[in-house]
Amino acid sequence: MEIRKTWEKTKKIFLKIGKRNAMIGCSVLLIGTAIVLNLIIFGGAEKSSGFDYSAAVGMTGSNSVGADAADGQSEGDSANYFATSQVNRQRARDEAMEVLQSVVDNESADAAAKEKAIGEIEQIAADMKNESNIETLVVSKGFEKCVAVVSGGSVSVIVKGEELLDTQISQINEIVYEQTGILPENVKIIRK
Repeated sequence: MEIRKTWEKTKKIFLKIGKRNAMIGCSVLLIGTAIVLNLIIFGGAEKSSGFDYSAAVGMTGSNSVGADAADGQSEGDSANYFATSQVNRQRARDEAMEVLQSVVDNESADAAAKEKAIGEIEQIAADMKNESNIETLVVSKGFEKCVAVVSGGSVSVIVKGEELLDTQISQINEIVYEQTGILPENVKIIRK
């Protein structure tokens, strides 16, 4: 009996919300999930990223430089990490773009939802362009490999290299600022 009452309440709520708004809400939830997974994969999952975040050295603001977690890591493992990170980042973005595009293509979606989805598609495209530019420019400064992740108002830059000098950190912060307008206190630099 209790289940039936709960179902009836849920059904009434669903009818009030409407199918279109429920689909938009689910789309936003799916995009949010993709962003959270992106952050976990690239920005804070200690076990999945291979970084020793407890060894991070704080710089000005929240800008930090992380140390390599596995000193005995082989050259192939490191190269594989950067390639895998870029593929995973692209896969998460492709999924988000697919969901947003389905909202834009949905004939029953209202104009406001379509406008919002278009805006988010444009933001993802801009983030992808900025990430690519950051990676190219950081590599041009002498780093062997780089992966950049722009998420909202922050950036994580993972570089392959030995000990990072203050001048290198400044160069990376300058590159990020020039490409995104994001201040150094919102940039996390991690050495892999």
